[in-house]
Amino acid sequence: MSITTTTHLNFPGTARQALDFYQSVFGGTVVAATYGDLGMPADAPGADKIVFGQVENDYGFRVMAYDIPGQDATDTSRTAGSTRRENGVTVTDRTFFQSVRGETLDEVTGIWNALAAGADVVEPLAASPWSPGFGMLTDRFGVTWVIDVQPARGA
Repeated sequence: MSITTTTHLNFPGTARQALDFYQSVFGGTVVAATYGDLGMPADAPGADKIVFGQVENDYGFRVMAYDIPGQDATDTSRTAGSTRRENGVTVTDRTFFQSVRGETLDEVTGIWNALAAGADVVEPLAASPWSPGFGMLTDRFGVTWVIDVQPARGA
């Protein structure tokens, strides 16, 4: 048996922008269908929003996204929580982080720099006791990413 897991991100009307942004960071292909594409009347509110979206590249990155019905990107009363570092400890009320791990610092630095545009940096990308490179940020869409380098075997 083979099982694959894929993070499915839920957005308040910004799924298309998030998918395009993640494609610009990770490359690959965006596939997206709107509620209207799947039968909602074209003039109905939200018909142009994403009901199924995905970015996938040839290197194993895949993320799915959709727009939560009835939510609007201008509604700032909803929040996905917050994350900060204090005294070397991550303090958060978020239910998950999206993790990306590469083999080299050069590899993850490019990803870090792209995701950091418009992001809130929680922990700058730098060497840590467990990795040659570790950093955390919350991107412009509210997703918190853990970016790190695979530690050497036996480390």
